[in-house]
Amino acid sequence: MTPRTFTKWLPAIVIPAVIAVGALAVPLTAGAAVDLPDKTPEQVLALVGTSTVDALSGTIEQTSELGLPELPTTGPSASANTGAASALELLTGSHTGRVYLNGPDNIRLQVLDNLAERDLVRNGSDVWLYNSKDNSAAHVTLPAKDAAGTDATTEGGMATPEQLAAKFLSAVDPSTTVSVGTDGSVAGRSVYDLVLTPKTTGTLVGAVSISVDSQTGLPLAVEVTARGQEKPAFRLAFTEISLGAPDASLFTFSPPAGASVTEQALPDAAALAQKDPADHATQKAEAEKFLAGVTISGTGWDAVVELPAGSVPADLSSSPLLGQLTTAVTGGRVISTALVSVLLTDDGRVFAGAVPGERLQAAAVGG
Repeated sequence: MTPRTFTKWLPAIVIPAVIAVGALAVPLTAGAAVDLPDKTPEQVLALVGTSTVDALSGTIEQTSELGLPELPTTGPSASANTGAASALELLTGSHTGRVYLNGPDNIRLQVLDNLAERDLVRNGSDVWLYNSKDNSAAHVTLPAKDAAGTDATTEGGMATPEQLAAKFLSAVDPSTTVSVGTDGSVAGRSVYDLVLTPKTTGTLVGAVSISVDSQTGLPLAVEVTARGQEKPAFRLAFTEISLGAPDASLFTFSPPAGASVTEQALPDAAALAQKDPADHATQKAEAEKFLAGVTISGTGWDAVVELPAGSVPADLSSSPLLGQLTTAVTGGRVISTALVSVLLTDDGRVFAGAVPGERLQAAAVGG
């Protein structure tokens, strides 16, 4: 993907990525009936591909009803594996945040928790992560871009959005029905509803709905519905959005007084080049060994991924948190959600997929 192409798709990439840092999004807004000119799925996908939006500000909300238990705020489960607990907390309940974007080098995501706030701010090569709950901040300086490594592909050598859309539809056709649903409105903007429906009945996923701005092609909402359910198990959407560059001061961050600040450095290309070749060889061998142990059974929506024994750190596998999230089954413990299941076997292997836990158990015994 060339830098120019990446810029076009940046909002579509950044908004779902908000989930990972905690700024998440909301339901479709109610309003007058919307009647847009008819488009085929290929035309809606092409509309996304031609989007030039790379600057915006907005409010987003996320709601999740995955069937995960509420995590305690005190006790052993709350204090152990705080990183994992924080990630799981973002996958339960509802979360509200703000997103600001001005090109690929200026991004701010704010997660608004109860009486607390988490921020991710990028301004050029400077990246800040801040959590007001414990008044802690981490600062990362990104390596300088290697001019010699710049992608020199010309616009004439790129596939058109229409060609990419056709290729995507061809690739997913064996497993997925792609259609355009009812026109709607998100954050006051009219949208096309691109719907992906699995053809197999063996998956937990019933459908994925992507709301695409009819004017800009920017994805404004994503909903994932579990099979047999009407209410989405996961929803991420804008409630407010303003197109155009946000105030530049939003991308400037200074830690509050008294904050504990951690400086973290990432190696640049020159530092990596000076690294001992033996270290590179060792890391490559370890990666290849791990990947050789990863297997995938099935295809499409009901595929099952198997990770080799030892993939789960010992401290996590024995943590109270994991015990709280899992249910004992023959041969191991399973995490069951509305959309995904994970099986941790007694011999240390891990099986995962958008399938019922019974499917994972069958895979574990070679079925």
